[in-house]
Amino acid sequence: MIFASDLDRTLVYSKRALDELGIPEGTRLKPVEKKDGRWVAYMTESSFFTLKELSCHSLFIPVTTRTTEQFNRFTVFTEDIPLKYAITTNGANILYQGELLEEWSNHIFQTLAMDSASPEELLSIVEREGYHFDGQLKQVENLFFYYILNGFPDSFVKGELNELAAKYGWRISLQGKKLYFMPMAVRKGAALEYICQREGMKAIAGAGDSLLDLDFLNICQYRFVPNHGELACVSKKTGLTLTENTGALAGEEILQHFFKRCFTLISE
Repeated sequence: MIFASDLDRTLVYSKRALDELGIPEGTRLKPVEKKDGRWVAYMTESSFFTLKELSCHSLFIPVTTRTTEQFNRFTVFTEDIPLKYAITTNGANILYQGELLEEWSNHIFQTLAMDSASPEELLSIVEREGYHFDGQLKQVENLFFYYILNGFPDSFVKGELNELAAKYGWRISLQGKKLYFMPMAVRKGAALEYICQREGMKAIAGAGDSLLDLDFLNICQYRFVPNHGELACVSKKTGLTLTENTGALAGEEILQHFFKRCFTLISE
């Protein structure tokens, strides 16, 4: 049984996310990510213990837009919960026993060369069309890019920008202050399908908060979305299950759903 989940703002919460979304007083947190010697992200203790137990009885796969380098900052997966697979860089990379699957990475680069404009080309097109973003531009492994925004231009219309990107084999996703530009070929769902075929297993349940998660959720039998996420506004249209809780407690609720599904199937 495969259980797959996005991490940031789904199961794992930065200090900023905790401040923004809130957490009930007395909730016990476990630090799970360390950067420059400081703890920077957390799960509830209940989430951690549920995930650890779930991972003993099923194949849990983290699915993240983070780069592999950023993903490796999670001590929870290097010290506490060993993983067979992880999907990073929005599906461009698959880790198997901690190492890159080269055949998958090669497939992605070949597909990008055939099906989409380069990041540099798309940046030039977007600027030529009058979109100039107030924020810091970040490029990820010559695969995709995003802006950490201070604000939006007066002309910003998300739908129109997405239509423009689609002409060149790209799509966009707005996650908090981050505006992602992502090639169509770099998809979490494609990476998860590859693992399912490789293992001869089905994705029983998945969870995610952003539109970039939708394609991998669509191949999961049960699909959960935290009610603070970008996907919350389309949950009714797409058959997604919205959590009752917000923030870190939504992550706790999602893992309890996973755990329940796992042991229901084991008992059958």
